[in-house]
Amino acid sequence: MSTQPATSKGAATRELILERAYAIACSAGLEGLSIGDLALAVGMSKSGVFAHFGSREDLQLAVLDSGGRRFGEKVLIPALRAPRGLARLRAITEYWFDWVRDNRQGCLIMGAVSEYDSRPGRLHDAVTALIQYWRDATARATAMAVETGELPAGTDPAQMSFEIFGIALALHQDIRLFDPQRARAQAECAMQRLLSLPSAAAAVASAHTPVA
Repeated sequence: MSTQPATSKGAATRELILERAYAIACSAGLEGLSIGDLALAVGMSKSGVFAHFGSREDLQLAVLDSGGRRFGEKVLIPALRAPRGLARLRAITEYWFDWVRDNRQGCLIMGAVSEYDSRPGRLHDAVTALIQYWRDATARATAMAVETGELPAGTDPAQMSFEIFGIALALHQDIRLFDPQRARAQAECAMQRLLSLPSAAAAVASAHTPVA
């Protein structure tokens, strides 16, 4: 007898649980996830939820992974359609700013950074890996812009990625505290200044280069 129907149903149920858990975690954080409350929200028993994830930590990790996939689908993957070089780097930042705008009521990933940045364990490691992946993707886009000649050869991709990340974090904060349109305009202005004055990133790179 085929097990496909049962398997498909199980996968659909798991996705339903993840969807609800993601919504809860966006506002309450991953630490705000309760197996009991989640079971009530999806109309299941606690044992039913445990059957799909095994433990609360496994559920939290799955929700974090879901958040990372969502970011990739909304930001990184669409940006790959832009030509290699500065256009792709700009596309990453534009889609990233859109992500911040669309998640200004609560960003799961940024919330997870605050929750686990100083707490050793699997969740800390997963958050760190996720942020590092984003940093690396931005650094690669910067390196491509150097290869195309749109950014100077001395531009440090890691430093540029760091500064872009800083602008996105400032936008994430300001868009929730102050006027959203002004916050977005200031972030775009900061990006324009950064990409128009890449010598700042190059200077940091040269400052760390040992003198022969």
